[in-house]
Amino acid sequence: MTVSFMHCCKKLLNTLLRGVFVFAWLNTAYAEGIYVNKAELRLDDDGYHLSANYDIGLTQVMQQALSRGIPLYFVGEFSLTRPRWYWVNEDVFQGEQTIKLSYNVLTRQYRISRGSLFQNFASLDDALNILARQNSPAIPPELLKKEEGYIAEWIKREGNLVAAVRLRLDNSQLPKLLQVNALSGSDWSLNSDWYRWEISQEAIAVSNPAGTE
Repeated sequence: MTVSFMHCCKKLLNTLLRGVFVFAWLNTAYAEGIYVNKAELRLDDDGYHLSANYDIGLTQVMQQALSRGIPLYFVGEFSLTRPRWYWVNEDVFQGEQTIKLSYNVLTRQYRISRGSLFQNFASLDDALNILARQNSPAIPPELLKKEEGYIAEWIKREGNLVAAVRLRLDNSQLPKLLQVNALSGSDWSLNSDWYRWEISQEAIAVSNPAGTE
């Protein structure tokens, strides 16, 4: 009787452990990738910016490469277009920035670099939280082809704009051997795809609550 009871308990424990393993694997698989959770037009001191927040999950292969000192380069892309029913859409603004994510094996710190600027972090999660916040360069007023005002005045005259953002891993900056692997497998595929939304008068009012241009 005791042997039978112990056998049932052991079988139940194995079943539960398998369930926990599958659940953990599914969570890891779901977390891999880049997903947009917020995108907006923002007004700062130096002008309007396209802004996006992402959820970023590196694959296990990427994390292993990073832990061995191989840096990962990400490209944030931004655009504004004017829809035209009678012709192809007009490109109003395009911008991008490259962000380097690296790990120093000696100091055991992660680093986010944008050009000559950088920040160090004690954990990968902290570094990814900063990488997840993307802002475009300021949108130059002269690109909107107006004499007075800014985006709101342009929209009054020309109609709504369509904004788009994307964040992707730049495989072209991986070591040559890894570039070959990236072409043949999904372990090195990380791309949010383009996320688009319409910039209207209402969106301008939200991004500029004071009503000033």
